[in-house]
Order: sequence, then structure tokens, then C-alpha cells
Amino acid sequence: MFIFVLRRLIYAVFTLAVISLVAFFIIELAPGSAITDEISRLRAQGNNVSDQMVAAMEEQYGINDPFFVKYGKWAQGFFTGDFGQSFAFRQPVSDLIWSRLGLSVALSLGALIVAWVIAIPVGVYSATHRYNLPDNVITVIQFVGVAVPEFLLALGVMSVASASGMDVGGLNSNEYRNAPFSLAKFLDMLAHMWMPLVVIAVASTAWLSRVMRANLFDVLGQQYIQTARAKGVAERLVIWKHAVRNALHPLVMTFGTTLSALISGEAIISIVFGLPTTGQALLQSLIVKDTYVAATLLVLLSALLVVGNLISDIALTIIDPRVKATD
Repeated sequence: MFIFVLRRLIYAVFTLAVISLVAFFIIELAPGSAITDEISRLRAQGNNVSDQMVAAMEEQYGINDPFFVKYGKWAQGFFTGDFGQSFAFRQPVSDLIWSRLGLSVALSLGALIVAWVIAIPVGVYSATHRYNLPDNVITVIQFVGVAVPEFLLALGVMSVASASGMDVGGLNSNEYRNAPFSLAKFLDMLAHMWMPLVVIAVASTAWLSRVMRANLFDVLGQQYIQTARAKGVAERLVIWKHAVRNALHPLVMTFGTTLSALISGEAIISIVFGLPTTGQALLQSLIVKDTYVAATLLVLLSALLVVGNLISDIALTIIDPRVKATD
């Protein structure tokens, strides 16, 4: 196992190096730069931006430097924690990411936990009570949850909450937005967080429960399950100890792709609800070609994907001894 993990980590380093180079190159291919948008904004406000000022800004931020010079300056930051300056947000990239990462992780990880806690029991119940009325109702809800776009569901939740007199949008109510941190402000934040949390969790819950139902349905038809029942093993043990454990394989395998959602998965929802998350920052930086922000977040996404896949491989060897990590 140690050799397996070590080899995967070495592969991960080379993979992330290639991804960072490709991501930086693709972002640089787009015409213009964040400086162009900044100059347009200043001129729209009536400021007189001369050619000398434009040249000074381009020199300061290295806009006209060769590609590998710009890439080298940015890549060095991964060893020092300095990822360059954000043009669009007017602050260091590292400060921008760390100030938003906590909310992104809390929001996405909370939705992930809710989805798994609900999806597994619902999928088990649906697979063991096939084609009765509750199963049919669950199936309809699952299809609706998968089919409805997240932004549309978010708008619906906001409309219902607003009609009920709740304060929607943003991280806090107006009276707490500029107030110092306190228990009342924290409780007010929790009152705002449940809406995006529910919206993000709905699609994942619906999809995971469908996968759990389908896979458990197949596992319950296997010969070893029939043998366990013939030996008089209690039905609860047959399902939860033998069948569910093997039916979890596809869910564990998909876990590798869910870690990257800690940064990007809540992007659209964050825009709808007006939340300052890294997903929203990634989308905005790509629009205005804020290269250092976009490239850094893309590398972090890739790193989480690599780590998630490694965790999935290790978890599979734990829940099923038949699966062995190979060198």
C-alpha cells in the first residue's frame, strides 16, 4: 500500500505540473487582458487614462512578458504561497482564495454530507421495496431532482423564501453585513446558508440515490446473497453487511470527482445567492481573463481531483478486501 500511494503521489506531481502549464497557456490564448477591462472601467468613470499610464500598468504587471517568463513567475508562487496579483479583485491571489475558501468548503462539504446521509438509506429502501407506492414516489422525485437545473431551483427557493418573509441573498442580513463577528451574526449566517445548501444537495442526493438503488438491485440478485439467505442469516444483516457494502463501490469511485466541487461546484449557486466563494471568483476571473486567479484555482481543482481519486482507491480496498492496490 505504501509503494502504491507513493507512486500515485509522484504521478500527481507531474500531472499537476502539466495541467498548470496547459491551463496557463489556454487562458493566455484569449485576446486582451484584465488590464484592458480595468482601463475601460476607469475611462467609463471619466478618468483620463493616457498611453503612458497604460504602458506603466503593463510594465508593472508584466502583461507583455514572454509566456514562459509569466508562467515562471506564477509557478514559483506554489513554493512560496505568492500566486501573483489579481487585477479584477485588486488584491493578492492568495488573499483572495483564502478569504473565500472557507465558505466554499463549508457549503460544498455540507451539501456532500447531506447528500450521502440521505441518498444511501433512500437508495437501500427503494431497492428493497421495489415498485411499491413509496418507491414510485421516490423515483419521480429523483428524476425531478436530476432534471431541474440548479440555477432554476435556486430561483424557486429564493422566491418561496422571499414570499415567506425571509431575507434572501448574501451571506448575512443587512444589519449584520458590516457588524463585527458575534453569535447573532453567526446564527444569521446559518439562516442564509440553508438555502444554497439545499439547492446544491438536491441534485447530488437524487443522482446518488438512483445509483445506490440500481447497484443494490443488482447485488441482491447475486448468488452469495441467496446463499446467505438460505443459511438463515437475518435479512437486515444480508442487506446492510453484505449487499450494501458491495453496492457502495460506484459511490466510492465517484467520490474522487466530488472533491473538486469544493471549489467549483457551487459557482452558479453562489452567483444566484450572491455568496463570496471561490467558484464565483473562478467564473469571474475567466470572464475578465484574470490569469493568475483562474490558473491558480484550476490547479487547485486538479489537485483535489487527483487526491480524491487516490482516496477513492484506498477506500475501495477498505470496504472490499477483494480489491487490492497494485504497484
